[in-house]
Order: sequence, then structure tokens, then C-alpha cells
Amino acid sequence: MAVRQIIEIDQELCDGCGDCVSACAEGAIQLIDGKATLVKDSYCDGLGACLGDCHTGAITIIEREADGFDEKAVAAHLEKIGRAPAPKQVLPALEMIKPTVTGPGGGCPGSAARTFNPPAAERGESSGEEASQLRHWPVQLHLVSPTAPFLSEADLLLAADCVPFAAAGFHRRFLAGHSLAIACPKLDANQHVYLDKLVTMIDETKIRSIHIMVMEVPCCGGLVRLVRQAVAQTSRSVPVRCTVIATDGGVKQELDLV
Repeated sequence: MAVRQIIEIDQELCDGCGDCVSACAEGAIQLIDGKATLVKDSYCDGLGACLGDCHTGAITIIEREADGFDEKAVAAHLEKIGRAPAPKQVLPALEMIKPTVTGPGGGCPGSAARTFNPPAAERGESSGEEASQLRHWPVQLHLVSPTAPFLSEADLLLAADCVPFAAAGFHRRFLAGHSLAIACPKLDANQHVYLDKLVTMIDETKIRSIHIMVMEVPCCGGLVRLVRQAVAQTSRSVPVRCTVIATDGGVKQELDLV
């Protein structure tokens, strides 16, 4: 048994609608006593396809000790409950990708921790295209392990989801030299998990700084409040600065928070 990513269901938030049951291709979730329940760890691949079907936000992805995902057990389970297995759809081009895996990724290859080679610009290479400055995967804060190696003593760029689409030259101007985490302070559920992760990043993983990037819209202020809460709960002090991006893509404001 190893630590890996797996779903967790908050029984108090679950209203028993059953949408997640049909959304889980592996049949890992069943309604028991009117509540969605993970019936066996080895049936859950940790992908979290069910998250989008839970309208109450009762399902989250966590990291804990769990039996590994077992495809053969899933196949037998689906046959037993009379459900056909979902067809596998793998793009040929994706089969060629072999990233460096640096941490436990559970059963979901999409959320396995990976680091990449230095961007082409740092290697002294030049091309007609702007080089990606992304150094690791995953980037969504729910999926990022707060103790991932790529966060150790790193400068963290915490960006609202819309920022990379609005800010021109995001990779070159802002992402270069940073580890990245993205989040939506309005739509993401269970943001107490974000708070705990940020506290761990500061105290245990010892990130050096936090650069928050938000849009000028009011809901983005939630990301700033989240970081302020985290900093107030930590034993270490890290510099925090904030960049506000206007809806037309320009930089509206830059300020130091800590």
C-alpha cells in the first residue's frame, strides 16, 4: 500500500443524487444508505472524472495510503454489477510521451508529478516560437502535492485560472523561473484544502516566495484572501506580491502584500 491520489466523499455534503455513480466508469462509487460511497480503493483510479458531476462539491481528490488501482479487479467488478467497461481512448501521439515522473501519481497518469527539462530559452536555444516556461505537472492546485519536489525552496506563482489566457506573454513575463499552481477562487470547491496546502508549502516545503496573479474582477479577491490566511497561520515569513491583470490583458496593478 502506498500514498496516492484518490477520491474522498464528504457524507454531510452528499445529497444522494447518484450522478457520480453513473459518472464513475470503474463503478467505484455506489449509493449506500442514500449516500455516495467509495466501495473499494482499488476500483478508484484517482482521475476524478466524477468531480464535475457532483453539484454539492462533496467529492474531492486527496492523497492518502490506499491500495493501488487494479484494472483486472475493476473488470471483474463491472461484470458482477452488470456494467460494460468504458472503451479506452488513447491518442497515438500521447503514447509517445514519456515524461519524468518524480513523485507518486496514483492510478491517474494525468495527475502524476512530473518535471521537465529546462525551457529551450534557458538552454541557449532559439526558435521562431516562444519557449514554454512550464517546469512541472500538474498545475491545478487541487492536484498539486504540497510537498512535491518541484516546490522545494521554489518561487511559487499562484495564478487565477483566467490569468494565463488574458495576460500577454504570460510564460516569458511571469512564469519563467517559477513553479506554478492555478486555481479559481469563485468556482473551485472545498477551498479549505487550498489553505492547508499553502500552509504546508510555506512551513514544510519552504517555498521562497509567492506571486499571486488575479484578474481585476471582484471574485478573484478570494485568492488574495486565501494567501493572507495561509501566511497568518505559518511559522515562516515569505514575501508575497500581487499582480492584477485587467480584462483587456494589461497589468492594472502591482503591489507587495508581505
